[in-house]
Amino acid sequence: MTVTLADVAARAQVSPATVSRVLNGNYPVASSTRERVLRAVDELDYVLNGPASSLAAATSDLVGILVNDIADPFFGIMAAAIQSEIGGPGGRAGGERLGVVCNTGGSPERELTYLTLLQRQRAAAVVLTGGAIEDTAHAAAVAAKLRRLTEAGTRVVLCGRPPAPEAPEAIALTFDNRGGGRQLTEHLIGLGHRRLGYIAGPEERTTTRHRLEGHRAALDAHGVEDDPRRTVHGRYDRRSGYEATLELLRRDPSLTAVVAANDTVALGACAALRDSGLRIPDDVSVAGFDDLPFSIDAVPALTTVRLPLSEAGARAGRIAMGREEPPPGGIATVRGELMVRGSTGAPRD
Repeated sequence: MTVTLADVAARAQVSPATVSRVLNGNYPVASSTRERVLRAVDELDYVLNGPASSLAAATSDLVGILVNDIADPFFGIMAAAIQSEIGGPGGRAGGERLGVVCNTGGSPERELTYLTLLQRQRAAAVVLTGGAIEDTAHAAAVAAKLRRLTEAGTRVVLCGRPPAPEAPEAIALTFDNRGGGRQLTEHLIGLGHRRLGYIAGPEERTTTRHRLEGHRAALDAHGVEDDPRRTVHGRYDRRSGYEATLELLRRDPSLTAVVAANDTVALGACAALRDSGLRIPDDVSVAGFDDLPFSIDAVPALTTVRLPLSEAGARAGRIAMGREEPPPGGIATVRGELMVRGSTGAPRD
């Protein structure tokens, strides 16, 4: 059923003219009224400039790329690769598309807002990168937005993100974070480590849970105790890695290895170990995840799991533009590769 301007006005208990003023932004409106109108627009999934059913024949040259943090190389690499592939036939400006990077900052509300705005702009395609937020209500809201987009003719691709079962038309290129996490920990166990600290990412992210599950699966498979004191959660940044490592050492000074949620966190861990008078890997081994460009230039170079971020992003871009067939069943698993370097070695005892 098509939602009209009058429907929004009725829900917000204002006149259609007031709704138009709020959406066009060309006339002063009280903040409380504006908030009520925008809430009604969101609740009804009202699409500006026409009914959703007509959008398939009227998509724009816009491609939305949602990232958690554009300053993080993990997202920057994927966004750049996606943007490199979004040109080609179909656009009205020499075949090019306008790629717009939407930085959510990890905010669930901001993610939903961007999806709504891209729907209103009749985006030709939307690519969501990185892990999803683990919240049932939010997952349902995102799935509803993705369904609206695909029904309107927008191609939706999830890159490095788990599939969305409630939005089956969204293509998913999902990273094997569990498998990579298990590889890293099994490498350290194979070297002789039994007292391993783990620095996990934010608890609400799917990437965090999957990498931690891989770590714990390796511990269990080899009969190594999973001591809860040896896991600390934090942000995916250097400072978090530094602070978490100090906390791990405080809890258990006998640690012989630290596994970090990603390479940036691992750099913070290395700094904390050096500031604590410990040598890497002589006293404590360190492992990261993602194989970001600086990983090989760290001293010592980081042992990590290489995710093909650029390749996955480029593939997502081609699928979004209809220049590559989606994988069978609409889902493909992108696996990582263990890169063994100088930051890991056998424990000293």
